[in-house]
Amino acid sequence: MSERSVVRHCRSETGQTPARAVELTRVETARRQLADSMASIKRIAAQCGFGSKETLRRSFLRALSVTPQAY
Repeated sequence: MSERSVVRHCRSETGQTPARAVELTRVETARRQLADSMASIKRIAAQCGFGSKETLRRSFLRALSVTPQAY
């Protein structure tokens, strides 16, 4: 399947691009870990597939309108 077809099918099924769906899944996983764990934000970011805690912060702001620290 071509990249274009994957994007089109994903968007029709979920309403989101594949990249956005992955980002939201990572943010949700990080949100749960922040609530249930005493791990550092840097460690949670790495465990959830974010390249850095800054990337986690930006994604968190986009998805939840709050920083991981404030959450």
